[in-house]
Amino acid sequence: MHDQAVFSHLFPATILREYDIRGIVGETLHEADAYAIGRTFGSIVARKGGSRVAVGRDGRLSSPQLAAMLIEGLMASGMAVIDIGCGPTPMLYFAATVEATDGAVMVTGSHNPANYNGFKMMLGRKPFFGPQIQELGRLAAAGDVVAAVPGSVTAQDISEAYIKRLLQDWDGGDRALNVVWDSGNGAAGDVLTRLVKALPGKHTVLNAAIDGRFPAHHPDPTVPKNLEQLVAAVRQQGADIGIAFDGDADRIGIVDDTGEILFGDQFLILLARDVLENHPGATIIADVKASQVLFDQIAAAGGTPLMWKTGHSLIKSKMAETGSPLAGEMSGHIFFADRWYGFDDALYAAIRVMNAMINSGQSVSAFRKSLPPVLNTPELRFDCEESRKFSVVAEVAERLRADGATVSETDGVRVNTPDGWWLLRASNTQAVLVARAEAGSEAGLARLKATLASQLAASGLAPDFSGANAGH
Repeated sequence: MHDQAVFSHLFPATILREYDIRGIVGETLHEADAYAIGRTFGSIVARKGGSRVAVGRDGRLSSPQLAAMLIEGLMASGMAVIDIGCGPTPMLYFAATVEATDGAVMVTGSHNPANYNGFKMMLGRKPFFGPQIQELGRLAAAGDVVAAVPGSVTAQDISEAYIKRLLQDWDGGDRALNVVWDSGNGAAGDVLTRLVKALPGKHTVLNAAIDGRFPAHHPDPTVPKNLEQLVAAVRQQGADIGIAFDGDADRIGIVDDTGEILFGDQFLILLARDVLENHPGATIIADVKASQVLFDQIAAAGGTPLMWKTGHSLIKSKMAETGSPLAGEMSGHIFFADRWYGFDDALYAAIRVMNAMINSGQSVSAFRKSLPPVLNTPELRFDCEESRKFSVVAEVAERLRADGATVSETDGVRVNTPDGWWLLRASNTQAVLVARAEAGSEAGLARLKATLASQLAASGLAPDFSGANAGH
């Protein structure tokens, strides 16, 4: 494996995904894959005239060995590797930005269960995704890599510079907030513990120990069950806010001072209002899963709302294209180009959420209660064969067009009706269809779900909508 005279490697097709490479360790993802990613990605960087690649890893039990093999592969392609060690994914993005590297690779399973792991990549300043990942697979299979030459590796602790830069944008002065944080035993733990020591007020960090087994709960803050411990602690302490991170800290979850959960499209309103004070008229981007309330509130605050495709790589690219200072997804990826670098960073988003809360002069619960009430479903997921999922959406779109419906086809179909809206799109990462609906009344929501169900039935699927109501 350590660079034979002729290198070639076949990846399992399931691990080469839209936004990253990810699989189950020991089943679909092995150390040989990590080496091959390094060897091939290093060759891609070398052919573009680059030579410096930053590497980071999360706290999963498999990450140190996968990172070691990745680095070996990169060095075999002549790369000078900067190894920043264990920490959050956005810290790697920060390192790649401030060190002006030619590429970056993060070893992380993100919010997946403990037995998963994967690789997120940047080429230059841009996300490496979609067709580029498929091309990496083709190059590896063909053995199309640069001649093996020795590279180097240097360990570099970037954490102090990263924490200092995060604190630079704290606008709260010595305003003492009471904040409960839940690191979820994820990769943010050490950095977060040091960060909060430098902030005024009272800060309680739950599950700060980095533990790749995730003993407290699954590290995904978009699932209410995973926030139960945080909700209880916020209520018990009478805290001003609760803040949770996913396994690699590129996604954020928020709990208000009464212990109620705010969804990504709700706290993005708070952030948008804050950003628009300094950038009147600016384009604020959110994904197609976001509430209509968000787009309306951006417009009401003097901004230009833009609905775009779901996926952190796609959102980042659209931000760069439009010069947008702020973007976000329902999933809790928040992207700041205002005073920051345009990548998704939950630690930085936390600083900005606290700033926005202080600037607004109201509690998070008062903000939440001030929003127009709507009823919506959570994200609904229906199993659908990989080979069929995109064609189902195309069939639905065709029928809707024939019926003269008001449809946005930015990403799947989002259909506006007098009751509200419903969405159907194919997941880029799983063999599922994703749906959501939102209305102003129970009866309206029932009608939207019935329409969605009938469209799916017309394409041969039988969706189950039990328990599909929520209000926010």
